[in-house]
Amino acid sequence: MEDLTTLDRKALLQQGYADNPYDAQRSTGKSDVEMVAAEKKKQTVAEQVMTDHLSRAVISDPEQNVTTGKQESACILPVSNITPLRLRKRTLHETKIRTHSTLTENMLSNKVQFDGRIISRNGRDACRELIGFFFTHDHSLTVYEYRQFGKNRTNVLPFIQKNIYSHQRGRRKGKQYQLGDFYVGANLTFLNSDHLRLPESIKENTLLILRITNIDHIALDSLRTDFVEHEDDINRQEANDRLVFKAIQDELKEQLHKRGVRILTGLGKHFQQMDQEGNGLLDKADFKQALKVFHLEVSEKAFMKLDFNKTGSVPITDIRKCYCAKKHPQVISGHFTEEQIKSSFLETLKDACNNSDEVSYGEFEDYYEGLSIGIVNDEDFVNILRTPWGI
Repeated sequence: MEDLTTLDRKALLQQGYADNPYDAQRSTGKSDVEMVAAEKKKQTVAEQVMTDHLSRAVISDPEQNVTTGKQESACILPVSNITPLRLRKRTLHETKIRTHSTLTENMLSNKVQFDGRIISRNGRDACRELIGFFFTHDHSLTVYEYRQFGKNRTNVLPFIQKNIYSHQRGRRKGKQYQLGDFYVGANLTFLNSDHLRLPESIKENTLLILRITNIDHIALDSLRTDFVEHEDDINRQEANDRLVFKAIQDELKEQLHKRGVRILTGLGKHFQQMDQEGNGLLDKADFKQALKVFHLEVSEKAFMKLDFNKTGSVPITDIRKCYCAKKHPQVISGHFTEEQIKSSFLETLKDACNNSDEVSYGEFEDYYEGLSIGIVNDEDFVNILRTPWGI
């Protein structure tokens, strides 16, 4: 503790919320409500996916126009100003009930559903609610965005169109996505140039990186028994990569555990300054140099409540209004006032931000990630997040 600055000590006051007894009953009640809402959301998206790919596929299949073209060519003399096929009317009796590429409900039911988050420092993009589907019958995938306006109005639209895609970086670059590529923590990469309807803020980068944050494990386990994928050299290399990364992370965690919250937030700011391309990536040499500057050596929700307009940043004035220190143990005991705890929090949070008037999603995440280094128990960290924000 003697190496910590005054701001570090103020930041560590937030860990005091962990001293509150964990209210399992209250937590369970909130979790049940959240789970019901999440399931309803997933069901809405799944129904929209089925509607899009079952009802529209046959009608809009190009094969319908080929059939119509053959019928018309048999009775119409070749004229230079014939209307293009795509603009001609097709009567009901000329429309096929089924085409060669028609999808069936049985085909689409063999799928695994997952939640995803865009890896981005742009808070608006990072907060997008994305739900994806991987179909085993043709190894295609699609991603939909779920948007809610007010309490009752929702919108579900394709974000990544259904198609067969390949890895765009890493050891599997160029290889098609397989069932084994889908697990919590996996990154899916897409070329932004292939998706012209993506928001401009995303198209600024070459790659769209989508991290899987949740997955339907029941469907995944069931499909794995039906579709066995053989282990190859890349699997073994990737397993070794994960072990190396885990060792590096554990070593850094051990060093950061002994340092203040501001070391991690400062490190994050330093990374951003070094990231001249703005793609969130540093090469190994730059990474090592950044760690050296901070004397470190190596041998991804409360924000969603604050940013209700999904702008990606929150004014400090709004954070002051939402933050409540009434249940902090030091306030309850009389050692500090609510205003003192709140001011300490805001002072340390502003120090972690590039703009002292507002907090971005990435900065908010970095702050609590730094705070979490010193918290061993997950339930304690839940208290630190839920108590002051009322979530």
